[in-house]
Amino acid sequence: MLDKQLKKLERKFGKFAVNKLMLYIVAGMFMLFVGEMVAESMPNVQGSIYSFLNFDRELILRGQVWRLISFIFLPPMDVRPLFMIFELYFCWLFGNSLEEHWGSFRFNVYYLLGTLGAIISGFITGGASNHFLNMSLLIAFAMIYPDHEILLFFFLPIKMKWIAAADAVFMIWTLIMGAPGTKLLIVFSFVNLLLFFGGDMYVNVRYFFRKKFGKGGSGRGRKKEKRAKNIDISKRR
Repeated sequence: MLDKQLKKLERKFGKFAVNKLMLYIVAGMFMLFVGEMVAESMPNVQGSIYSFLNFDRELILRGQVWRLISFIFLPPMDVRPLFMIFELYFCWLFGNSLEEHWGSFRFNVYYLLGTLGAIISGFITGGASNHFLNMSLLIAFAMIYPDHEILLFFFLPIKMKWIAAADAVFMIWTLIMGAPGTKLLIVFSFVNLLLFFGGDMYVNVRYFFRKKFGKGGSGRGRKKEKRAKNIDISKRR
């Protein structure tokens, strides 16, 4: 849905795009995780590194403006080191793959819009996190590479479209049952996905019904299907 606007913006501002953005974010998350573990092991250190960097509306309004950005680099809390490594790896894998497919500028815009959504949610509800933004990377990756397989538990091959379906179900369930702040974060994550994939989803669904119930097998229908696949997810080199 943003294809035309993004092309115009990329011509003007593409040179400012951050290459390998997800690598920097994941590296920051890893360093904070290690730093937190070290701080917890030191008896003379009081407080948490995370508490100094998380999104807190009241503290931001008091002048701690770094929290508007620093919360993006916070790793998942209360996660064991092994699971943390896997989670950071997949964040990097999905984000880096999207950047390779879209180009650095488009991926920067995707993550920036997701971050802005989280910030808006934080100012409305008081707190925000990067959790659902990073979960949306998995769904975005699966939209482009639905048949890509990963080894679940190191031996069970499973396609990304099924993992993304489970991820989406979990997010929808959390949207229904979660706290207001969590619900708003999920809504903004879905809005971001719709901005980048909504056009393709609409045209592909329309083509499916034309093929199923109408004259979808015509050349015109096939042309629309091909066009849908290249609106927002066209490969950029």
